[in-house]
Amino acid sequence: MPTLGTALLEGLKAYGAREIFGIPGDFVLPFFKVIEESSILPFYTLSHEPAVGFAADAAARYHSGLGVAVVTYGAGAFNLVNAVAGAYAERSPVVVVAGAPSARERASGLLLHHQVRSVDTQLAVYREVTCDQAVLNDPQAAPVEIARVLRSARERSLPVYIEFPRDLVNEAASAVPVLPYRPADPEALAECVNDILQRLSRANSAALIVDVEVRRYGIENAVAALARKLNIPVVTTFMGRGLLENAPDVVAGTYMGEAGDPALTRLVENADVLVLLGVILSDTNFALSHRKLDPRRTVLAIDRTVHIGHHLYPDIPLADLVTELDARARSVAKTRESYKRSSAVYPRGMLADDAPIKPSDIACAVNDLFDRHGPMPMTSDIGDCLFTAMEIENTALAAPGYYAGMGFGVPAGIGVAAATKRRPLILVGDGAFQMTGWELGNCRRYDLDPIVVLFNNCSWEMLRVFQPESIFNDLDDWHFAAIAPSLGGVGERVTTRRELAAALERAVQRRGKFSLVEVMLPRGATSDTLARFVAGFKAARERSPQR
Repeated sequence: MPTLGTALLEGLKAYGAREIFGIPGDFVLPFFKVIEESSILPFYTLSHEPAVGFAADAAARYHSGLGVAVVTYGAGAFNLVNAVAGAYAERSPVVVVAGAPSARERASGLLLHHQVRSVDTQLAVYREVTCDQAVLNDPQAAPVEIARVLRSARERSLPVYIEFPRDLVNEAASAVPVLPYRPADPEALAECVNDILQRLSRANSAALIVDVEVRRYGIENAVAALARKLNIPVVTTFMGRGLLENAPDVVAGTYMGEAGDPALTRLVENADVLVLLGVILSDTNFALSHRKLDPRRTVLAIDRTVHIGHHLYPDIPLADLVTELDARARSVAKTRESYKRSSAVYPRGMLADDAPIKPSDIACAVNDLFDRHGPMPMTSDIGDCLFTAMEIENTALAAPGYYAGMGFGVPAGIGVAAATKRRPLILVGDGAFQMTGWELGNCRRYDLDPIVVLFNNCSWEMLRVFQPESIFNDLDDWHFAAIAPSLGGVGERVTTRRELAAALERAVQRRGKFSLVEVMLPRGATSDTLARFVAGFKAARERSPQR
């Protein structure tokens, strides 16, 4: 019979986890010993718990499985909360495994180190940022509890929490059962699909909008096939950028309202039926819309629920919905008549001269690089680096587009490298790099060699565009490229477009260590996309509220 520690690891693997990220601590040391000695799942230790959460989040996003973050009680788990909150907001199934005091320690009558208000405060906090929780205080009941929680993570694509007292890690336990998939009720699914297809058949124009759940559930190819069958265009949201990267024939571009392509905005906002698959109705996705979404012309499928007009169909998994739509759909031919694909044009052919670099030059240089060497998986932090990513060819991307927490980019890139065994391109600003960029020092131990493009304007420039008069947006010049060798990488600082192109090419050719290209940007210079976003945001704020 396995121990509870090995049963948990085998259960994680069975439910779709491929690796573990963590930081050891006294309350989780027994479980870390099992992780290391069992080799059931590869594990990666980082330097600070927020980075552990970001790495696990990005890994889950890329392989449509579970991300796993293992930390100690109290000081470790509380450090992780913000990253897990971001995963919850952006629907990423991160499994938090937190070590905990033993039953004897709980009953000692003493306050325990790392304890806050009570020994259960940590559980109370995590109830707010996870969709299901289990405390493994009974080795016999624990396997079923673990299975319930892991199925919740997979079905809802949300974080979950498992608290593991350190004295129970080596207790005998049965295997974690693999609970069956819970499909939609056939009659409810049929009625839901009938409702959608009837609306599409009456539509003069229609569009599909795709967002994060399409990748979370691994159904990108199925959605592309459905779009071809229905003969209607697909747009991604801002958060969903990078989806359907292998289906350029159906993806019209990224909808950004006033900040985006006007033709694409009209396509979405003038459609009489919009089918939103896995779409989060967030401000970053829709705040710059000229028109509010009208529920009478909207189908929204998210979190196992389908909203059609004022009708509600609960317990309809997104994958089941797409499969049934594809099985019964017929081409909506008249949609194509009113639609001319607005092929997004991404900048290419950067002039490698001695002119100073602007953020949109970085997008152009990356597109040129991808044309020569093929696309790379990407991660981005929040800020102008993410808006610049909107100008790069539609390529797989993980970024905190809604929660907008800084510090995601570098540890997320490490997570992607570990999860995919591919070399990622990381876009990050100097403010966010100050928070978590030092995690690059862990790449050498794991033979990871990401390419990092660091936007350095010695400023929190994303904040400056909204409040330019504040001097607290100024940052010092930390000369990040000069620090790279001490972390086990190679750093280059570039100030001209010629230097940028050459440094990126050298970075691609260099293998075995991370490459940091520190791009010096003038304060006040922003990407073309961010400039449009700010203008659109200000215009939307000045408009009177829509009725």
